[in-house]
Amino acid sequence: MRVVGILLLALLLAFPAFALDGQQLLKQIDRNLNPESYESYRKLINIEPNGARKEFTLYTVKKGTDKVASIFLAPASDKGRTTLRLGENMWLLIPNVGKPVRITSLQSVVGGVFNNSDILQLDYDAEYRVEKVEEKGAEYLLHLKAKSRSVAYDRIRIWADKSRKLPQRIECLTEAGMLIKTIYFKGIKDFGGFSRPATMETDSPLYKGYKSVMLFAKIKKRSFKDEVFTLNGMSSIDSLR
Repeated sequence: MRVVGILLLALLLAFPAFALDGQQLLKQIDRNLNPESYESYRKLINIEPNGARKEFTLYTVKKGTDKVASIFLAPASDKGRTTLRLGENMWLLIPNVGKPVRITSLQSVVGGVFNNSDILQLDYDAEYRVEKVEEKGAEYLLHLKAKSRSVAYDRIRIWADKSRKLPQRIECLTEAGMLIKTIYFKGIKDFGGFSRPATMETDSPLYKGYKSVMLFAKIKKRSFKDEVFTLNGMSSIDSLR
């Protein structure tokens, strides 16, 4: 029995990756990045090759793994526009226009490199399963596969810092492995109770010279009623601030 125990220990030491639960690691990354339910203020900046910039300010609320809503606070031309995501379904409501209209994950309500899926981001664990985890020095490399075809990216690769378990870089890929965009996480900031990157930048080989930046000014844990995340509730998002 003693010999068997020594052999098992040797196997565990030789293959430590077998003891690593990839899906659990992804859940930890999700929670370190954002509370499960929260409110946030952020600015989106689209930068064109000639240096021209367009900026948007958004207030966003999220509940659980599948409910996200946002309202545009600036610029004046977009103020009051609201977006809602319930799982795979997304809507846009423009003030004084009528009923909410359907939008897709690969479209973008702000233009630029960030699409609607990036702006109304759910937990990665909700949309992806971990196929493999590699240890790359001070980083984990997680290989993820979409759970359904409705997800914006069929595959993503997450480079996460081992100590903080926070993403440093994410590559978004097609089913064939073509790179769609890369998202960079920068500037760790204390948001009161937890620390995470305050800046996300993205570029894409499909949009050469273009860049989009997302700056987080505030993220705070907060609970919301389910009624907030309904088509009827879209017109009342601003009252939550």
